[in-house]
Amino acid sequence: MNFTPTTTPQVVRSLFPSLVWDIPSNAEKTIYLTFDDGPTPEITEWTLDQLRQYNAQATFFCIGKNVEDHPKIFQKILQQGHGIGNHTQNHVKGWKTRTEDYIDNISTCNNTFELQNIKGTKLFRPPYGQIKPNQIKALKKNHYKIVMWSVLSIDWDQSVSKEKCLKNVIDNTTSGSIVVFHDSKKAAKNMQYALPKVLEHFSRKGYLFKRIPE
Repeated sequence: MNFTPTTTPQVVRSLFPSLVWDIPSNAEKTIYLTFDDGPTPEITEWTLDQLRQYNAQATFFCIGKNVEDHPKIFQKILQQGHGIGNHTQNHVKGWKTRTEDYIDNISTCNNTFELQNIKGTKLFRPPYGQIKPNQIKALKKNHYKIVMWSVLSIDWDQSVSKEKCLKNVIDNTTSGSIVVFHDSKKAAKNMQYALPKVLEHFSRKGYLFKRIPE
């Protein structure tokens, strides 16, 4: 049985107020879709096609090693106007990694991005949501914006049905929500079922889909 919370408890947010959990706005109905762990052949490209159909922008938190392996897909993300974020070079777990090594791994990822002839990003999301206070402090010192989430689709969990994945997003997303999907092989079945329906549902209700600002 799955016990991963779909939404971030308020007590957790209050413990880490310097992290970005959502982006409230009184001006317009906006949702911030994010995709972790890519770029992944076929899956990321499929995701880009779905987003384009709804004129939707999103933010892709990319693993540096995957960018090295699939630079053309990474370039497609950029060419289609989406944002990118740093998700470490090797998808490392913050709780099990020394702060110095963790920061070095993030810097390596940023260098990987810059080798693609783009400016590095200051958006960062910790793999597994794992990050220690000292790591937060070090990243803040280097002007990173640490982006968490308000809604988890839980698309990666094989025990979660595709219908439940969709329900997780539909039931919990409101204006300003940061929603997590994964453009990975592990999450593909659930994500590819839920994403088109999420785009259709919220577009029909007048929501816009935007990239997270740096």
